[in-house]
Amino acid sequence: MILSLSLALLVTVSGAIATYLYDEETSLGSRLCTGACIGLASFGLIGFVFASLLGLKPFSIFLTTLFTCAPFALFFVEDQRQIIQADVTAAVDRARQIIASPNLSDLGYAGFYVMVAILAWLTFDRAMIVKPEGIYTGVLNNFGDLPFHLSVISSFAFGNNYPPEDPTFAGVRFTYPFLTDFISAIFVRCGASLRASMLIENILLAVAFVGVLHRWAWEMLRDRVAAILTPLLVLLNGGFGFALLFDFTSKNENGLFGVLTHLPPSFTVIPETAWRWGNAISSLIVPQRGILLGLPLAVIVFTQWWIATKPESEKAAEAEAGAASGAKKKQKNQQKSDWGAQKLSKESESSVDSFSSLLANPTARMVAAGIFAGLLPLTHAHSFVVVMGVGACIALLQRSWRLWITFAVVASIIAIPQMWWSTRHSAVNAASFFAWEFGWDHHEDNPVWFWFKNTGLFVPLLVIAILWRSKEYLIPRRLLVFYLPFTLCFIVPNMVKLAPWIWDNIKVLFYWWLASAPLVAILLSRLWKGGFERKLIAAGLLGCLILAGALDVLSIITRSGEYQLFDPNGVRFAEVVKQQTQPRSLVMHAPVHNTPVFLSGRRSLMGYPGHIWTHGLDFGPRETEIKRIYSGSPDAQMLLTKYEVDYAVVGPLEKLVMPVNEQFFNRFTKVGEAGEYRLYKIKP
Repeated sequence: MILSLSLALLVTVSGAIATYLYDEETSLGSRLCTGACIGLASFGLIGFVFASLLGLKPFSIFLTTLFTCAPFALFFVEDQRQIIQADVTAAVDRARQIIASPNLSDLGYAGFYVMVAILAWLTFDRAMIVKPEGIYTGVLNNFGDLPFHLSVISSFAFGNNYPPEDPTFAGVRFTYPFLTDFISAIFVRCGASLRASMLIENILLAVAFVGVLHRWAWEMLRDRVAAILTPLLVLLNGGFGFALLFDFTSKNENGLFGVLTHLPPSFTVIPETAWRWGNAISSLIVPQRGILLGLPLAVIVFTQWWIATKPESEKAAEAEAGAASGAKKKQKNQQKSDWGAQKLSKESESSVDSFSSLLANPTARMVAAGIFAGLLPLTHAHSFVVVMGVGACIALLQRSWRLWITFAVVASIIAIPQMWWSTRHSAVNAASFFAWEFGWDHHEDNPVWFWFKNTGLFVPLLVIAILWRSKEYLIPRRLLVFYLPFTLCFIVPNMVKLAPWIWDNIKVLFYWWLASAPLVAILLSRLWKGGFERKLIAAGLLGCLILAGALDVLSIITRSGEYQLFDPNGVRFAEVVKQQTQPRSLVMHAPVHNTPVFLSGRRSLMGYPGHIWTHGLDFGPRETEIKRIYSGSPDAQMLLTKYEVDYAVVGPLEKLVMPVNEQFFNRFTKVGEAGEYRLYKIKP
């Protein structure tokens, strides 16, 4: 655990140092948040290359760490070393100053990030719960996803899954973006448990995501209130689902107190209903681990786009304002920080020249943005598609061809080999991913009513923000042009199915919400800066926007529910499988989502059909033949030979989902058991 945590912090610092190569002016806090994302993503991609060549062994992990920490070489460049040392000194001095004489603004920022860290800990602590009674999850939406991610991590850590096969469907290339799980596998090999390996990565990335969102909103809006509100609107998203609270209260004999002490699993996404939008934390970030790294990487790219394409007049105005601010700060002999949004001004270097360097090298920013975008294909494929598609549209609107061609070339150099590798000899049926389907997952609801119900006042407030005008428009023209391509992330998924399961369109839809949140945030900030009545309106509107999502998160952290995935015998049986089988052994078991085999890292003949279907694979014939084998049909032995099955499991899950002919399996050697679980060796 200690070694894994140390590695995570080391690559975070390395990533933060790398930001000095392209980002002249930002705070140390912002650099660390960016560093966590790009450091871990680079660590994962480099590690996968070495693991594919050498296996996931101590030497390959050492080489991975060495290459990922290459940015530390900047300490050998005197000018860069002085800048980094000055930033660290300024941050330490600022922290001392805040402790010695705190003010409301500083306490607000500090309190905000402390609460973010606590919330991340409390939430991800419930993602996987290990008890003597077995393995549970406290997030209902994670019930199906957690075993899958555990199977991926285990296959890399214990199963020598290189080149990767689908851990739930042996024999086909693994096309699901797996980099986030591979990083956890490295931590497992460094001594962390499965739970700890995910917890370290999850908390670090969750806090970093808030930091990069905060910085992005600040760069676009230059409004402190809006910059803080943006992460809240993104992470606590929801619609009018909070209205269900009143219905639950009326039916609970203890009223509101009774409901709040045992909240329902979700107020934003409810199976078999038209409540489908979901909350970012409970529906996306916790269960779908790839998006936890994909989202912040994409936001980092968006931030660099925005800064790199800034007009010269705007740069000059900001440089002039920065110089004036720097001179004032130097005169007062103190430094101020925006904790993740603004640059920590140096006492000794607040001259006009230091501020005139702001955004001086847009090409370097676009190169960096291209590198980070290039990390996305194996991290989160939907994020890569969004980044490249939106980037192309913005390029057409801005016509800054040199910058955008630079970005596209760099991103392609890194991304195309990953895409070629992951799609080569793929068994995925691409046709299953695309079809016309209007209104997304609206069920029987009218699409307009569906979206109003699921997103609440968000869309009306977004329209008001775009149209709001006093002396000038609230949303400047440049920001509106930058935002417009993101509307395609709403329009296209409402017209076309982008995955076998229509709900998976949310992986693109959510980028529309993410890009729209700063615009709604600036409207709320403008209202908040008005009189008392406007402050009440702003607070009420914010409450309506985040209450449903907040209730979802509250349900998780108050331990309202626990859902068992693996019983104690299943956990013990997974260890038996690891001890009695070779890493690349092929194991046949019931086609379910929570077989103990997933904890062993061994190749699975077939896992849960629902997961395999969403990956675009044809599972029907194999599922039928597995059932014939377990029934002991005349061709059972032939089918075992056909699939080259090494071992078979006979246990409670097999007997639950299909007939099992135990006499057929008694002809094979039993090599291990735990409780009702038995492992048979099939190949002699």
